[in-house]
Amino acid sequence: MKATWNGAVIAESDSTVVVEGNHYFPPSAVNHDYLRPSTQSSVCPWKGTAAYYDVVVDGETNKDAAWHYDQPKERAENIREHIAFWRGVTIEE
Repeated sequence: MKATWNGAVIAESDSTVVVEGNHYFPPSAVNHDYLRPSTQSSVCPWKGTAAYYDVVVDGETNKDAAWHYDQPKERAENIREHIAFWRGVTIEE
């Protein structure tokens, strides 16, 4: 799977974890040069607290377009530190 935005490949992996229709990329498959920590967070009843990243490519920012669970609840342990994308980031094979 490949995550792209604004012409850049943000992440690419043959081993994503799919949860609720979202592909979670292992941290080693993500180009962290395109990510900037965000102050946004949200809480999922069964996954825990998500932290967000802005995706930044060529000076353009896609606010809160990536999220991750650094300390997920037990049922979501398989996505610990994996990163998922939305808000216009294209996910394709």
